[in-house]
Amino acid sequence: MSTGTDVTAGASRAGGAPAPGEPTPPAQPAPASPREPGDPDRMHLAKMLIGLGGVIVVVWFIGNLFLAMAYHPDWFGSSRILIGVIALIAGVAGAWLFFYFLNMFVEAMPGRLSRGVMPYAFLVPGIGLIGLMLIYPTVQTINFAFANSDSTAYVGLDNFKDIFTGGTSDEFWLAISNNILWLIIVPAVTVVVGVIVAVLADKLSPQGEKVSKSTIFLPMAISFVGASVVWSLIYAYDPANEDPTGLLNAVWRALGGEPQTWLQISTLRLNSILLMVILIWLQVGFAMILLSSAIKGVPEETIEAARIDGATEWKIFSQVVIPQIRGTIITVFITVVILVLKVFDIVYVLTNGRDKTNVIANLFFNELVNNEQAGVASAIVVVLLIAVTPILIYQVRHFRREEMGR
Repeated sequence: MSTGTDVTAGASRAGGAPAPGEPTPPAQPAPASPREPGDPDRMHLAKMLIGLGGVIVVVWFIGNLFLAMAYHPDWFGSSRILIGVIALIAGVAGAWLFFYFLNMFVEAMPGRLSRGVMPYAFLVPGIGLIGLMLIYPTVQTINFAFANSDSTAYVGLDNFKDIFTGGTSDEFWLAISNNILWLIIVPAVTVVVGVIVAVLADKLSPQGEKVSKSTIFLPMAISFVGASVVWSLIYAYDPANEDPTGLLNAVWRALGGEPQTWLQISTLRLNSILLMVILIWLQVGFAMILLSSAIKGVPEETIEAARIDGATEWKIFSQVVIPQIRGTIITVFITVVILVLKVFDIVYVLTNGRDKTNVIANLFFNELVNNEQAGVASAIVVVLLIAVTPILIYQVRHFRREEMGR
């Protein structure tokens, strides 16, 4: 009996529970886990210093390299190809090294601090670059709009008075009227043609759809300057006693007309409309791709239900398909509107604003470069910025509503 009791008591003590009246043994500390990088109570000072030093060296080296390319191209043999190759390699490698050392610096911080800083460490460089390239120039342009022609002294609202009622006002209001005309015609025609092309392409065989869409989208690969050069050949003028090289004049002469200098005909703003054709030609492919995707996303059940109810194809298109792709239509329209407000290359290459074809962006360029009126040019840009800002705000809000509705 006593032996069994002793064994039971021993087993109880072995299991860790002390017998009544016995002192409680001291708690044994849990085995310490190995510390890892980022442990809350540990900081790797050497790693932090290496990371911080690496970031500073990379920024210093890349910055000075690009400054050397800009100010001392002779150091690189004045070879644009060599400078381009070096810039490409240095840019990619520099970005990789920058974020490598930045990551090393952040990981060496104490754990809680590291986890809190990590997202901002990778966002701040991008935000800083955006600020350097976009926000800073915007603020400076607004500042220069209140300064004189060489930005050495403030002149108050004189530049705005000049463009609205002064010596530049005639050209400014002409540019405004042209931009309004572009806004009325280009976005609407681009969307309408994009919808038509998207619907017709959707009716083709898979192979035919691919070929037609690729062909229509191809102009998107051409720069505005390149497209302007191509269309300058279409609008080219040749005297009646010479063989026509311009396509439009060749067709016109074949119909019995006399060759025309198309880009000099300002009656009914014909020359401006011919310039708009180029932008529409460039943007129809963009509109077609987005609208085609939206049309394919329309549920087939709604279309079949409309057909069962006896709706014609036109009613199905106008009352079933169009309402369901309205969001995409608005997105394409606003995107083209913003592009139209900034249109410059086409006008500059083909007419440079002559014969009543000037637009705001081209007027700004001429005032800044040709007339050396930095203050007036900045005031024109500020007006353009004010005109674009509400459209941008609407586009952002529309995009957010679209995202919330998905």
